[in-house]
Amino acid sequence: MRRRLLLSTLAVAVVAVLLLGIPLAYTTNRLIYEESEARLSGQATTLVKEVQLALEEGKPIRGYEIADAYADREIVITLPDGSKVEARNHPAGEAGPLITRTSAGGGVRVQVSQRADVVHREAMRQLLLIGALMALGIVVAVGLAVLQARRLTLPLVDLADTAQRLGSGNARPRRRRYGLAEVDRVAEVLDSSAVRIANLLAASREFASDASHQLRTPLTALSMRLEEIVEAADYPDLVREEGAAALAQTERLTAVVEQLLARARQDRTGNAGPAKIDDIVDQQTEEWRPMFQHAGREIRLMGERGLIAIVNPEALSQTIATLLDNSLVHGDGLVTVTTKMMSGSVVVEVGDEGAGVPPELERRVFERSVTGGKGTGLGLSLARSLVAADGGRLELVRARPALFAIFLRQADVWGPQHRVVSGPA
Repeated sequence: MRRRLLLSTLAVAVVAVLLLGIPLAYTTNRLIYEESEARLSGQATTLVKEVQLALEEGKPIRGYEIADAYADREIVITLPDGSKVEARNHPAGEAGPLITRTSAGGGVRVQVSQRADVVHREAMRQLLLIGALMALGIVVAVGLAVLQARRLTLPLVDLADTAQRLGSGNARPRRRRYGLAEVDRVAEVLDSSAVRIANLLAASREFASDASHQLRTPLTALSMRLEEIVEAADYPDLVREEGAAALAQTERLTAVVEQLLARARQDRTGNAGPAKIDDIVDQQTEEWRPMFQHAGREIRLMGERGLIAIVNPEALSQTIATLLDNSLVHGDGLVTVTTKMMSGSVVVEVGDEGAGVPPELERRVFERSVTGGKGTGLGLSLARSLVAADGGRLELVRARPALFAIFLRQADVWGPQHRVVSGPA
């Protein structure tokens, strides 16, 4: 492309220079010759008058005096009596071709001549000057063509490289502009595409990490239920009970998968509505109690009963499961799950007696990939987004020992019971 631009610009420059230069050279050559002839005619007329004046005053006409006054001319004066006076700066016949003009008056005739090679040299000097200007114009045009070709082709090469990087998966926008409206428009479109591709890639990576993290908790609980079934094989009633619990875990696992797929589509589940908090909290405490007992620890349910909030039951279950799993992995001692009303919100608190959140992580505990070293760093971030999707919020209300609180929107209806309980559920 650069070569085509150079050749096309050079062709246009040459044609333009020739169209201007050739007429200019022809006109300049004619003007030089016409000016020379006009000058000779004027000098002849002037000499006629001077000779007539000298004759009237009785002065002699001397050729050497006229030759000194007109050094580059050959002059022949014919007087009224027919005599001739010549004024030459070289012998006759050695001047070469001449340009001659004649003037007469009052019986006096004057012939003034100039060597043609002098006029020719002057014309050649002017033509050479015009030719030099034409060549300079072509050189300048070529230089400008090179700069313009570089200005046009380098952005295109850069944009091609950007498009190639996008195709290879490097979706980082370059934010580079070139001062050309059309090219800058293409660059803006590529940058916008890069941002969209980067968002899609980030969403895919987040979905993969969220799915792996969120599926880990119900799968762990399901595995423990199956282990209980295996150990209780000699007790049919207990096998039935554990089998029902395992089936419930499987259904919950299915709900988690559907919820993650909805998040991957950047869609809301649309299942948020009035829900009994007691049912969700009771189900989670019973589900996690065997795991805490296996670790030599206990879960205690406290607070007000009969609370109803606007929430997605699966999302709240997953959030509470994340907090309990966090207490099991990072906490210590007794774990308390407290439900209460506070400033028109339904609050579910999960706390333990462990060392709590380190000071350096206290402000960043809900950020993705932030962990105390024993987890993936995704659970709290995803749990907060699940609560926020239903109009609530998840906060760390006390760092040491750790106490997390889920604030939910209060429903307009209340359950038939509203009492305070304390102690193990």
